[in-house]
Amino acid sequence: MNSIICIHLQKIFLFLIVALGSLYTSASPLFAQGIGLIKGHIYSPDREGLSFATIAVQGERRGCTANASGAYELSLPIGHHTLIISSLGYKKQIVEITLSDSTTYTRDFVLEGESLQLRSVEVVARGVGRLRHTAFNAVSINTQDFLSTNKNLGDALSRAPGVKVRETGGVGSDMNVTLDGFTGRHVKVFIDGVPQEGVGRSFSLNNIPVSYAERIEVYRGVVPVDFGADAIGGVINIVTSRKHRPWYLDASYSYGSFQTHRSTLALGRTLENGLSFELNAFQNYSKNNYWIDTPVEDLINGGIDRTKVEHVRRFHDTYHNEAIIGKLGFIRKPWASRLLFGLKYAHVYKDIQAGVRQDIVFGERHRYGYNLIPSLEYTKDQLLDGRMDIQLTAGYTRGSYTLVDTASYRYNWRGERTERNSPGEQGYGITRSNEDNWTASASIKYRPQDRYTLVLHHNFTSFSRRSTSLVARRASTSPIPDQEIKNITGLSAQYRPDSVWNATLFGKYYAQHITGAIATDPLQGQFAETTRSDHYLGYGLAVSAQLLRPLQAKISYEKAYRLPTSTEIFGDTDLETGKIGLRPESSHNINLNLSWAQHLQESMLLIEAGLIWRDTRDYIQRNVSSMGGGNYGGVYVNYGKVLTKGINLSLRFDYDKWLSLGGSYTLMDVRDNQKHSQGGQLINAGYGLRMPNLPYSFGGIDVTLRRKHLLGKGTALSFTYDNQYVKSFTFYSEGLGINARDYSIPTQLSHNLTLTLGLSNNRYALSLECRNLTDERLYDNYSLQKAGRALYAKLRIHLGH
Repeated sequence: MNSIICIHLQKIFLFLIVALGSLYTSASPLFAQGIGLIKGHIYSPDREGLSFATIAVQGERRGCTANASGAYELSLPIGHHTLIISSLGYKKQIVEITLSDSTTYTRDFVLEGESLQLRSVEVVARGVGRLRHTAFNAVSINTQDFLSTNKNLGDALSRAPGVKVRETGGVGSDMNVTLDGFTGRHVKVFIDGVPQEGVGRSFSLNNIPVSYAERIEVYRGVVPVDFGADAIGGVINIVTSRKHRPWYLDASYSYGSFQTHRSTLALGRTLENGLSFELNAFQNYSKNNYWIDTPVEDLINGGIDRTKVEHVRRFHDTYHNEAIIGKLGFIRKPWASRLLFGLKYAHVYKDIQAGVRQDIVFGERHRYGYNLIPSLEYTKDQLLDGRMDIQLTAGYTRGSYTLVDTASYRYNWRGERTERNSPGEQGYGITRSNEDNWTASASIKYRPQDRYTLVLHHNFTSFSRRSTSLVARRASTSPIPDQEIKNITGLSAQYRPDSVWNATLFGKYYAQHITGAIATDPLQGQFAETTRSDHYLGYGLAVSAQLLRPLQAKISYEKAYRLPTSTEIFGDTDLETGKIGLRPESSHNINLNLSWAQHLQESMLLIEAGLIWRDTRDYIQRNVSSMGGGNYGGVYVNYGKVLTKGINLSLRFDYDKWLSLGGSYTLMDVRDNQKHSQGGQLINAGYGLRMPNLPYSFGGIDVTLRRKHLLGKGTALSFTYDNQYVKSFTFYSEGLGINARDYSIPTQLSHNLTLTLGLSNNRYALSLECRNLTDERLYDNYSLQKAGRALYAKLRIHLGH
C-alpha cells in the first residue's frame, strides 16, 4: 500500500514540476520587446468584482480569465486589438484597444446586467444553479428570494439536489445534513472558507437567519483544496456579502406557532477612505410545545403499551439563543484588499425534552452556555505583477457549556412524574465543559501564465476541552484534557486553455494528533493519558468540458480521508460516547455531472443529472445503544466497507420575472459491503443491506409566482408553494424488524405555503407562511417527531443602499 501511495505522489509532483517548468519557459516571451501588458478589474454595475469573467481577443486564441475578485491580466503584442469581455448573466462588451509600446496599461471594465439575470445559472437568482466556472461538482443557492420569509440557512439549503436537512425537533434542535448518502460529520460546514467546527450550537445552520448569507455553495463529494477539508461527503460553504455599500440597515421580526419569536438586525457602512464596519445580530426563542403522537409510559409499572398511541404536547423544550457578530477594518487599500477584525458572541439555553429515542422523556434536564469568537481576515490580490493572491485567516473560540441533571423525578409524556430512588434523569450531575478551539489558514494562488493557476492551502485546527463536576462542594476537574490537533495541506494545479474545458490536479496531506484519557480498569474508575498520531495522503483530478454551447460535463475523482471529529473521539459529555481508537475513514469518490443551461429570450432552463460512486473503508457509523436504566446514547464505531451508488436529478425554469419553478430528486443506494465480519471468516448478516438511518429516496418541488405593481407602484407580490418527499427507511438494520413500526420512519410528504408583499420597492415587506400544511407526522432521526402545522408572520425593513 505504501508503494502505491508513493507512486501516486510521484505522479502528482512530477506533473507539477513539468507544469512549472513549461510555465517558466512559456512566460519568458512576455518580457520580450514588442509585448504589452493590460491589467485591471471587471466589475458589475454596483462595482462588485465579477468572478471568473473572461476576456477574449477577437480572431485569436489569446485571452484570460479574471480571478475570484474580478482582477485580470493579459499580455498582447503591440498594435490594435478587439477585446470581447463577457460574464454569465451580463451583456458582452466589445472594446477596441491599441497598445503603442511595451508598458503596462491599466483598464477597468463594467458590464451591464442582462434583463433576465442569467447569471442565475452561475449563482442563481431564482433558486439553485451551477457553479459553472469550476471543474468540481458544485451548486449554489441564492438567498435573496428568502430574505423576507421566516426561513433559516438550513431551510434554504434543503433546496439543493442531493441535500436532506435533518433535525431532531423544533427550533434549536440538533441538526445534521445528509448529502449524497453521507450524513452528519461526513459533511463539513464553512463560512467564507473558514471551518465551523467548534463554534457552538448558536451558529448551527438552523439558527442562523438566511439574511446573514448572500449564497450557499454546496460541493458534492470531491472537494477543492481551497477549503483544507477532510470531508468525504462534501462541503457546504456559507458565503456572506462582499458588497461594500455606503450604508445600509436591514431589520426583521417574526412571530409564529409554539410561541416562536425571531428577530434580526444587520447594518453597515463603508467610507470613501476604505474604512468598513458591519454588525449582525439575531435572536431565536421558542417554547417548542407542539403536539406529538406517541405511546406513553405507565409510571406505576414502568411499561409502555406500543399499540396505544396518545396525542400529547411537548412540555419541556424551551430554547433561546442570542448572537451578535461584528466586523471592522479596511478594504481596497494598497496594502490590503481586505483587512477585517471580527468578534462574535452568542448565548444559548435549551431544555432537553427527550433522549436519542422518543421513549426517553425528561422534565427538568437542561443545558446553557456561551461562545466568544475573535477572528482576523487578511487578503491581498494582484501581488507579483497581478499574478498572486494571498488570504490569511485566524480565529479563536472559547465555548463554555453547563449541563444540569439533578431532578429527583421520572417523567412521562403526559407530564406526570414519580419520585426516583436517586436524583438524575440520565445521570446525576452538573457538568461544565470549557472548550478552546483555534483555527488558522493560509491560501496562496499563483498564476504564472493566463492558462495556469497553482493553489497552495494549509488549514490548522486545535481543540481542547476540560470538564468540571460542580455537584460537590469542591469542583472536580478532569486531570487529563481532551486534545486534538489537525493539519491539512493541499496543493493543486489548474490548466484552463480556453473557456471550453479546464482540469485540476491536486494532492492533500492529512495529519492528526490526539491526546486523551482511556480507562485502565473494567469499571472505568482509573484512567491513563494516551496519545495517537496519524498521517495520510489523498489526491484527485477534476475535469470540466463544454461539450456543446448549452451542455457542460464534469467528472472528478478523489482518494479522500475524513479524520474523526472531537465528538466522535471524546464524546460530548452528555448523550454521545466517544471512542479514542476510531480510525479515519478513507474513500474513493467519483462524480459525473451533466448540466444543460439554455437561455430562450424571456426564459431560462437548467437541467442537470449527476451520478455518484463512493467506496468507503473504516466508515464511521453512529449507533444508538442502551446506557442502562432505560436510557440510550450515541456510540461511534468503524464499520468495515460501505458502497454508495446514486443519482441526482434536478430542473429549474424561470419565465420572464413572474414564474419560477424547480424540483429535484435523489436516489441513493448506500449498502453494507463488508462480506465477512471484521477479524473473522463468518458471513456478515448485514452484507448487501442498506445502511440504517439514512434516507435513500427523497426530493421536492417548488413553484413561485410574482407580480410587480399589482397593488400599486413599487409593490411586489409573490406566492410560493414547496414540498418535501421522503420514502420510508429503517433506522436499524433492514434485517431486523424491517416491517415493524418501531424500526422504521414512514413515508412523508409535507407542504409549505408562503405569501410575501413588498412595498416601496421592497424596502418594507410582510410575509405569511404556513409550514406542514396538512399536519403530516414528520420524522428525521429515529422516532423523534418534528412539529406539525405551523403559522408564521414576518415584518422586514430595509433602508440604505
